[in-house]
Amino acid sequence: MSIESPVPRTAVPLGITDPVESARAELKAALSAIEEKTNLPKQVARKTDEVVSSARGFARRNPTGAAAAVVGVAAAVGVIVWGIVRLYTR
Repeated sequence: MSIESPVPRTAVPLGITDPVESARAELKAALSAIEEKTNLPKQVARKTDEVVSSARGFARRNPTGAAAAVVGVAAAVGVIVWGIVRLYTR
């Protein structure tokens, strides 16, 4: 009894004996891989989801540290903006 697992879009299914079907499957997989690699909005969305999930996990494990990180980032952004405005107004 074999267990069928879904084949990713970027992979070629095993067991194709017809050379034409094999070439089509390879071309389809190659085009899908290129699309995955060059789809910048999709990559950004995926990375953003990972970062948000990681930040939420950190906030659940260490709420005090998360609050301190938020305050630190806000202070850093404030100092950067203040510095830019100060340089611009001189």
